[in-house]
Amino acid sequence: MSANQAGGPTPDGQGGLPKSATVADHIVARLSRWGVHRYFGYPGDGINGMTSALQRAAGRAEFVQVRHEETAGFAASAHVKYGGGPLGCALVTSGPGAVHLLNGLYDAKLDHQPVVALVGNTALTAEGGSYYQEIDLLALYKDVASAFLAQLDDPSQVRHLVDRACRTALARRTVTALVLPLDVQDRPAVPDPPHAHGYYHTSAVPSSATTVPPEADVRRAAEVLRGGERVAMLVGQGALGAEAEVRRVADRLGAGVAVALLGFAAVDHREPWVTGAIGLLGTRPSWQLMRDCDRLLIVGSNMPYSEFYPPEGQARAVQVDVDGTRMGLRYPTEVNLTGDAGPTLRALLRELGPGPAPTAWRQKIADATSTWRRAQREIAGQSADPVNPQSLFTALDDQLPGDVMLSVDCGTSTAWYARHVRVRPGMLASLSGTLLSMGGGMPYGIAAKFAHPDRPLVALLGDGAMQMNGVNELITVAKYWRSWSDPRFVVLVLNNRDLAFVSWEQRSTEGTPMFPASQDLPDVDYHRWAEVLGLRGVLVDSPDQVPDVWQRALTADRPTVINAVVDPAELMLPPHFTAEQARKTAAAMLRGDADRAGIIRRGVPSTVATWRPRRRDG
Repeated sequence: MSANQAGGPTPDGQGGLPKSATVADHIVARLSRWGVHRYFGYPGDGINGMTSALQRAAGRAEFVQVRHEETAGFAASAHVKYGGGPLGCALVTSGPGAVHLLNGLYDAKLDHQPVVALVGNTALTAEGGSYYQEIDLLALYKDVASAFLAQLDDPSQVRHLVDRACRTALARRTVTALVLPLDVQDRPAVPDPPHAHGYYHTSAVPSSATTVPPEADVRRAAEVLRGGERVAMLVGQGALGAEAEVRRVADRLGAGVAVALLGFAAVDHREPWVTGAIGLLGTRPSWQLMRDCDRLLIVGSNMPYSEFYPPEGQARAVQVDVDGTRMGLRYPTEVNLTGDAGPTLRALLRELGPGPAPTAWRQKIADATSTWRRAQREIAGQSADPVNPQSLFTALDDQLPGDVMLSVDCGTSTAWYARHVRVRPGMLASLSGTLLSMGGGMPYGIAAKFAHPDRPLVALLGDGAMQMNGVNELITVAKYWRSWSDPRFVVLVLNNRDLAFVSWEQRSTEGTPMFPASQDLPDVDYHRWAEVLGLRGVLVDSPDQVPDVWQRALTADRPTVINAVVDPAELMLPPHFTAEQARKTAAAMLRGDADRAGIIRRGVPSTVATWRPRRRDG
């Protein structure tokens, strides 16, 4: 939705405000011009003027009350990712509220999502006097909102500060912030500053952006790619919305496609040439794709693990991205095309022209991918104590609604999602992709439901993430679910009483056993907590319960929490398990890892299933 479609007066003035309007009223009205109609936050006296303005704007603006300001930042970021609007907005109070918000804002910054943060502050009259909750917010926010950060000290500043904050957030796809002193919020609005020295008259019309690179650069890129016999594509979140173009280019080049987690919805993972996730949680076919290719086309991705790209000098590479500063950071690209993925790929197709795609390469990719997927389903079907967590993900994959939205937290749930869930066209899926923050899965799910209340949502969490933010934000779900036209909000909690991802990192990188004092988690009856809140709770503590649990949850008349008691010893084998990692993991076992018996019990059959297909592939 463009700013002009968002409602309001003409671009060159605010208008429409009553004479009694306050600065806060003016901020709300001006933000609406930029498409901001939903504010995620938590109240406090530092933003009383803003919450009063939102109350007066009922029907034109909505305040979503979450349980913690960190969630407000996550939700503002996710609201953009799930298509809820052009800009995300978080509104929090001064002092501790401003501090709490930072983690969610860093998620938006690192994943390049346009978010405007509105942060209350000490009244101007009290600043500098060591007042309660007084913090130097301009210093605190200097990094996260480095693109644009300002304090609003005079009513005549509203128009140009709001406009610049929104324009910068959109143009640079980043976080901007406005600090709002309490006493200024309630001053009379000055919607149209005087035509005088020292005042600004700004526009609320978004800036255009370069969408297609010069023809000569596109031609050079086509020449590089046309000569390849083994073409690989790496697709990220920049390709979202360009699914058809990605497919056409892949077909024309006979390419295999690996996918960064933020770009999962940009391809159909059922296709035999889609190798799936890349990186430490990725698939072996994606590893092989990069290891063997002679050409590489990167579309909208900045995946940072350099060891999962081709060795330098092996492949000639082309990159497509809207931000020219992110080109060639991970691999020495030969041609860099600055532009939106869709129109840039269409221009590239015209230059590539018709031609036969290499078939032997694609068949090799398809064979490797098919074999890997069969092996992973075999592992998911193996017995565990008590439940194999991977079986829950293969069962979900078989029963996903076509319009489902998926939110994923950081940890083992990310690994099993990356390995087993085949996202298809029409689905939406996201996570904290660069900050990799625990606790984001539930806020993401809440934001997705506010963006699309008529679609089902599945949130995939580990018990660490559930204990961090999930148990509290389930209260937010209970508060709002009756307002959603589709009540389905399913939360899967992998209850293994262990911060398992960190435990495995300790074993494979440090060579030390799992540290119970650090890693053990309390066993919580998450399903009973859901029932206390008036939601539905389901306990899964036997493999016999797995096949039908998703069907029951996805047909329920209210949100459902699945408390799945799963095996903490389930192995997360990376696609390329080095000798050093194997040596350190063995050292951790010899040093008396508390779960060494379980690791051996699960490690032997899963390792055999994983590596046996490699010999069959030759």
